[in-house]
Amino acid sequence: MGPSSLLFLYLIFFHGFSPLVESSYLDYADALSKSILFFEGQRSGFLPQDQRIGWRGNSGLSDGWMYNTDLTGGYYDAGDNVKFGFPMAFTTTMLAWSVIEFGDLMPPNELRNALVAIRWATDYLLKTVSQTNRIFVQVGDPNIDHSCWERPEDMDTARSVYAVDAPNPASDVAGETAAALAASSMAFRSVDPGYADTLLGNAVQVFQFADNFRGAYSDNAHIRDGACPFYCDFSGYQDELLWGAAWLRRASQDNSYLSYLENNGKTLGADDNINEFGWDNKHAGLNILVSKEVLDGNMYTLESYKASADSFMCTLISDSSSSHIEYTPGGLIYKPGGSNLQHATTISFILLVYAKYLDRTSQTVNCGNEFVSPVLLRTQAKKQVDYILGENPMGLSYMVGYSNYFPQRIHHRGSSLPSVKDHPEFIACKDGSIYFNSTNPNPNVLVGAIVGGPGEDDVYGDDRADFRKSEPTTYINAPFVGALAYFAAHPNPS
Repeated sequence: MGPSSLLFLYLIFFHGFSPLVESSYLDYADALSKSILFFEGQRSGFLPQDQRIGWRGNSGLSDGWMYNTDLTGGYYDAGDNVKFGFPMAFTTTMLAWSVIEFGDLMPPNELRNALVAIRWATDYLLKTVSQTNRIFVQVGDPNIDHSCWERPEDMDTARSVYAVDAPNPASDVAGETAAALAASSMAFRSVDPGYADTLLGNAVQVFQFADNFRGAYSDNAHIRDGACPFYCDFSGYQDELLWGAAWLRRASQDNSYLSYLENNGKTLGADDNINEFGWDNKHAGLNILVSKEVLDGNMYTLESYKASADSFMCTLISDSSSSHIEYTPGGLIYKPGGSNLQHATTISFILLVYAKYLDRTSQTVNCGNEFVSPVLLRTQAKKQVDYILGENPMGLSYMVGYSNYFPQRIHHRGSSLPSVKDHPEFIACKDGSIYFNSTNPNPNVLVGAIVGGPGEDDVYGDDRADFRKSEPTTYINAPFVGALAYFAAHPNPS
């Protein structure tokens, strides 16, 4: 019996999956709708009457009381009940960028839903920067929270508030928050110009805080104790300063931010040519974003950013002479460390964005031994998107609720515990352990959630305890919204 036959039997008998034998039709529009719906399952605060994920309830209603300020709202980052500002801001930036680039391809109702998802985050982010020379970077003690398996509606753990006051630094979180607010101002510009002005004005102020007091937020001991090792700034704060400036330029068209990118690029590591993009490291996305300025002819002195963008694109093309990013045997982009699909979704998105920018100027990417066209970049993106939706060796959709075969036991407290609607009695911190340890499927389907994904061997075990593979996060989903919007409108790259 060969390896593929063994895998087939493993899936059926141990996890209840029935792998698809033949390639199936992928409904990108349905996946788009569900990818946005997921964010309603991550909401903190008072839920609105039009809340579509009905098994969730109000939570975190006292957030901010330690500072006598309102910090309700926002999103839980993953399967826990903590609001981490750093990944939440990146999630917001990516949702906004998705709307900026591909919102015109979304059905009107889904564009509305996407804007609602963005605003749920930006309303909260505005609260975090509402006090002069202070930024609130986190609500909830993750060490205590992670020791419990508790519904967000029940949580009775400490809702510790983590703030950074000048002159202490928080360039990473503040820079990303500036990017999020600036990008979101563009998303709202045509539908709510007053709100867009508010977002942009606050983006300018928080970027000044980030730039004036340079350093990582996790350099502060009291922050490090709460943020690390979960969302420490591992790659340095410099990329967030450039990223924030790039988004302020895009949103405001203020030339001073172009000068900032030119004058500070070398000092802040723009030439490091780091081929990563995610909540911690913005380099690849930064280079794509700034390349638009070069391609539009606004500032050729920023050509080094475009050169780095081209170089990154070449690493994704298997036939190019460049050093290559790693792929699984089934064709999924792979980076060690867990939650691997975060790399697949972000890279898919920026492949599509760069293809769009190149198309507008009729350009290709010179990869040494070949010229890579925008069509090929879109084809590479589609392979990743299709893999996530089920075109993979396991025949499994890694998006919950999409198709008939998807993860049943995701690492997510609210999804795995009985809903407060069905079980209104309080479930205490340790009392939830029986649900964590259960082999039963989660009782509440978190529709649209994308889990961390398979390992380097393309195998996924559907194990709630294996959080590196089974835990969804907001920053996995956010860039996928834009990618799905594109393929829903253009299912065949051209």
